[in-house]
Amino acid sequence: MSIRNFIRACCVAFLLPALAHASVDAPASDCFSLQLAECPAPFDAQIPAAGAMLSWQGEDRVVGLRNTWRMYPGDVFRTGHAAGSPLPRAGHPLDDVHYQFAGRARDLPSYLAHQRVAGLLLLKDGQVAFEYYGFGNTASTLWTSRSVAKSVVSTLVGIAIQEGRIHAIDDPIVQYLPELKGTAWDGVTLRQLITHTSGVAWNEQYDDPNSDFSALTQCEAGTDPYPCIMRLVSSRPRRAGVAPGAAWSYNTGGAWLVGRVLEEATGMPIARYLESRLWSREPMEREGVWQALVPGSIDMGGHGFNASLRDWARFALFVERGGKLSDGTQLLPPQWIKDATTWVRVPGSVTPQTPDGQYGFQWWFSPGQPAAGDPAGVLAVARHSFWAEGIYGQAIAIDPVDHVVMVQWSAWPAAVPDDGTEEEQANFFASAVAALR
Repeated sequence: MSIRNFIRACCVAFLLPALAHASVDAPASDCFSLQLAECPAPFDAQIPAAGAMLSWQGEDRVVGLRNTWRMYPGDVFRTGHAAGSPLPRAGHPLDDVHYQFAGRARDLPSYLAHQRVAGLLLLKDGQVAFEYYGFGNTASTLWTSRSVAKSVVSTLVGIAIQEGRIHAIDDPIVQYLPELKGTAWDGVTLRQLITHTSGVAWNEQYDDPNSDFSALTQCEAGTDPYPCIMRLVSSRPRRAGVAPGAAWSYNTGGAWLVGRVLEEATGMPIARYLESRLWSREPMEREGVWQALVPGSIDMGGHGFNASLRDWARFALFVERGGKLSDGTQLLPPQWIKDATTWVRVPGSVTPQTPDGQYGFQWWFSPGQPAAGDPAGVLAVARHSFWAEGIYGQAIAIDPVDHVVMVQWSAWPAAVPDDGTEEEQANFFASAVAALR
């Protein structure tokens, strides 16, 4: 028996008793069905229902976010190495971070507690300065990204353009998705789709059970998710009086279509393209799982990326290097990161807090909440940094000037809290950058 098959056999022996005590709805995926070389830990015997994702509370949210890869069919993106190369450790690790937020002095322990941090990794010059796991998570946990996946998909679109599989960012999307001809999406370009300026109506409200996003969640949890999602997304009307490119409005339905454009252009599901272009060519430590709507064919482009904390960071390092592999191979167009983080200046993206815009090619500008006069230099860091963000506190922050990367997993009590929790991330990151200089 090969080592890989031995590991799988052990995995099955471990899984069967656990699954016997699982929730009423049996998980759609497990270590054996996905042929994972190693089962993520912890492996929770009971997991909450996928369809109730927006109403998970407390421990259910933690367990749900680290077991999302089990809740749906999945496509695995595998490493190309027998063993991942460990991230090097910084000679001077980060012991604490002191920052100001909401008029109060705060530190690293208070940040971990207030943010309900389930995992936090800070890299300086590609070296681990701080690594933390909360709520029993480990280095093998596959935590779900939520909308951080949008930034992963955006980056893969750049690779597909560099390869000529997608002709140009200004191509009409019906060139790749002819089934959308005659819908509100007809006339929308890939640039408008990826910047969420399509002008197509979409209710993203996470606390509204009648929102389009809530309906999307129910489609995903159903027995036939792809046609359900396609009916939902393709039936959305155009916003009255809003032409493509005229206004910004966050739209996970449109982000799913970005993934579909990528899949049609490359002839691969997202997971396979990620594996073949990046995951198998970098020293990733572990396999990951992408939520599939039709396994082996169609993945969930609006979210659905599940990977280990360190491998989230390796993806971020690839982006921080401007789209170069660690061996120096350039995969992204040379101007891609600059273009992707040039914020769209249209109503919705431009706000009093973000006068130069807040959204690019599915990357965010996050200004934080600087104090009067900004003595901590929060805005200085914010101006040259960019973020991948997902509900309940998932984040990647990249500072390509100071060469600092932060990955954060969290289990916030609300999808988008209204108490400044989001802004606190940017304040903390700016102070961490300063502490690592």
